[in-house]
Amino acid sequence: MNFRSKLLSHEDLAGWRAARRAAGERVVATNGCFDLLHLGHVTYLEAARALGDVLLVGVNGDASVRALKGAGRPINPERDRALVLAALASVDAVYVFPELTALAFLDRVRPDLYAKGGDYSVDTINQEERHFVEGYGGRVVVLGGVPGKSTTQVAQRMAAG
Repeated sequence: MNFRSKLLSHEDLAGWRAARRAAGERVVATNGCFDLLHLGHVTYLEAARALGDVLLVGVNGDASVRALKGAGRPINPERDRALVLAALASVDAVYVFPELTALAFLDRVRPDLYAKGGDYSVDTINQEERHFVEGYGGRVVVLGGVPGKSTTQVAQRMAAG
């Protein structure tokens, strides 16, 4: 499969989800900025994929990354970030969303499991997202991270030169 075909448009998303449901597949969804892909990301994505049959990654669009992380971010544009994720064997599909939170993405997809990385706990993730997923019967899972591996740390090391 060409990794570019894993990138879903807004129009493709509902049909992709319907096909997964029809096939009886358990969909795991996660989301994030994924600005500089590192070991923490790929370890987490592989663990998330192992929880179900397919992994859908929601990627924050450029404007939402700027709003969340500051004026110097993102380092890589949204399409590049999405395509790098799509090239990973553990990722089955990628969708770029423009909103600040993943709530609209989760509403469109209604994953069986919503996975978040180890820098969160069930109590520190976006509670609106958590309650939404749990409200329709989905499950929220927080996966352990890789200590010392974060995009912020990588960017700080790069800036320090």
